[in-house]
Amino acid sequence: MYSYLGLTQFGGTLFILTSTRRRIMASIPSKNTKPELRIRRALHALGFRYRTHVKDLPGTPDIVFPKYKAVVQVNGCFWHGHNCLSNRPAKNNLTYWLEKIQKNKLRDERNKQALLKSEWRLMVVWECAIQGKRKLDQEILVSLIENWLLVGNEFVEIAGKGAITDT
Repeated sequence: MYSYLGLTQFGGTLFILTSTRRRIMASIPSKNTKPELRIRRALHALGFRYRTHVKDLPGTPDIVFPKYKAVVQVNGCFWHGHNCLSNRPAKNNLTYWLEKIQKNKLRDERNKQALLKSEWRLMVVWECAIQGKRKLDQEILVSLIENWLLVGNEFVEIAGKGAITDT
């Protein structure tokens, strides 16, 4: 056994120490994430103007288009419990993570209903649609968002290839 930079090795298996894992998890941002910034840059390049993280709306949505009364929420598959092939359950402290993710899903549903009730349209873009093995082509993804903004339904989800949507 040896320990180095928060890693511990027992035999051939490498483990991350709890204190190191806690620091890593705390450093993951909740807004202005790489997937969110990709979407924002692409839409801005097409001429769409938006506001970000509007606190007056339920759930403080990632991208808000007041002109279209539309909201785009970019959700991480792990944090929001997406049922996709890219999402794997945590291996440590499973009960804690299952409870936390279930609470996140309930909060997401409450925010969705509140937005729809106040006549905002909502699109959820899952992380697996933006990055990873099952991501969609960026041009196709941005085109789907653009078309939805201009003429879309009140609620739409975009997921990566092979994902199962719950709605």
